Amino acid sequence: MSSIQTIIIVAVVILIIVVVALMLLINRKQLREVEVIDAALNEIEEMHLEDDIKRLNKMDLAGESLTTLNTWRKSYKEASTKKLPRVKKLVEEAANENATYKLFKARKKIKEAQQIIKPALEDARNTKAVFTELLESNKENQIQYDALIKVYRELRKDVLANSFEYGTAIDQIEDQLASMESDFEEAKNLSSQGDHVEAKRVLSKIRMSLAALQKQLPKIKDGYHQLEVVFQDQLKELSNVYKKMLSEKYYITKVDVLSRIKDIHDQIDSARKLLAELKVDELANENKKISSEIDGLYDILAKEYKARPFVEKNQSKMLALISHQQTASKKLVEKLQHIDESYELTHGELEKSKELEKEVNNMNRQYTVDTQNIADGKGVYSAIQDSWLEMLDRLREIDAEQIKMSTDVDGLYDSENVANDSIKHFKQEVSLVYRRLERRSLPGNPDSFIQMYTLVVNEIGHVSDELSQVRINMEKISNELIQISDDVERLKREADDIINSANLVELTMQYSNKYADKDTIKQAQKKSMQLYDEYNYKEALDTIATAIEKVEPGSYQRLENAYYSEQKE
Repeated sequence: MSSIQTIIIVAVVILIIVVVALMLLINRKQLREVEVIDAALNEIEEMHLEDDIKRLNKMDLAGESLTTLNTWRKSYKEASTKKLPRVKKLVEEAANENATYKLFKARKKIKEAQQIIKPALEDARNTKAVFTELLESNKENQIQYDALIKVYRELRKDVLANSFEYGTAIDQIEDQLASMESDFEEAKNLSSQGDHVEAKRVLSKIRMSLAALQKQLPKIKDGYHQLEVVFQDQLKELSNVYKKMLSEKYYITKVDVLSRIKDIHDQIDSARKLLAELKVDELANENKKISSEIDGLYDILAKEYKARPFVEKNQSKMLALISHQQTASKKLVEKLQHIDESYELTHGELEKSKELEKEVNNMNRQYTVDTQNIADGKGVYSAIQDSWLEMLDRLREIDAEQIKMSTDVDGLYDSENVANDSIKHFKQEVSLVYRRLERRSLPGNPDSFIQMYTLVVNEIGHVSDELSQVRINMEKISNELIQISDDVERLKREADDIINSANLVELTMQYSNKYADKDTIKQAQKKSMQLYDEYNYKEALDTIATAIEKVEPGSYQRLENAYYSEQKE
């Protein structure tokens, strides 16, 4: 046997094995599907729907209940007489064909059976649920009826016993109770007639009506209590308190209390209509508004009542504080007017002091008006309290401002004395600088020094003239003194530079004589002396120092260091 024949035989054997295995798998799968369909048929059979129908027929159902029974009984009859027998037949044939491995025929019948049994099982389950509900509805309705009637009777008993707590709402409440009474009668009649489905619907309606009324009754009680007890007591109290306050000379302008009380009574009348119509939520909102307005009136009266002790306690204190500040204001104005004769008040102190004096006088006038209104019984204590508290804060600010102003101007006298002493000191310093240069016996002074000297002398003379005026500006003079101080220091530094430069020129010239045989030194000495005679001491020093440094590097630096060391000693 050739190798090709061998491969063909092996392939055929493998194919046969695969086909056989596949047929076995399909066989087992379809067997399980047949078992599932059998299980569904058994489930429907175990529902005993025929027995339920017999029991329901004995109940003499009527109305909606009878309609429901007929609908589902028809559905079940069709299934039991046509669909289920067909499924049983298909399953039996499919099982036989599957056992003999007529797999494709079996597959077709299984599929048809599945298409029938799936909706049939669902319908059967729904039918069973409906039948169970119909069978138990009478019992459930009776239990629910007994529970609801008990709650209803207790509620009715409580409402009638405490009808005074509901005010005008009692008529609507009794109408609702009467409507429930009719519903109970209807539910009873429907049950006796066998229409348990409709009876259940009526009982559900009763249950919701009872729950709604139970929820409303506390709100109705509370709303009525607010309208007829709480608000009435509060308005009566407000009226009495207000009249008493008037007799005690309280004066209220923010609101017409009695007129507002009348308006609130009108609002209460409108709210009573909401109560009578059982508009519970609207009533609650309206009562909230009324309560808020009543609280507002209490706040107004309480504010006046609390403000009076403050006003009475502080009346004399306010007078003393205002009078004290008036005196202080007047004295400050007089003081500043006197000072203004000798000094220029550059920050508007006099005008500001007059404004503060006017402000304090206005406070005094307002205080007089307030106290007169109190005496006449027309003083609004809360407004007076607010006004006086503002006055107290402002009086403290004014007092601090006036003290600072007074302290600032007091310093003008001292500043003038300091200025005079400074001018005297500057004159002495300038004179010492000039005499120092004269003692040095130099050929003359540089133009820059003479200009600076002239400037400082003129500045000192100008400020001295200003200080001798009848009315002086100390702020301006103080600034000018600062400038003079800077200029005097510059003058002193320039004088030091002149003397030091002249001295170093002489020392360097003497030292340069060591190299007098050199032409560069001779020329430098000649040029340096020429500059010296022209009062240009700094340039004369630069000329000779440069020349000597070229001949003997470092020599001038040694001379300069030695010179300044001697100066420090």
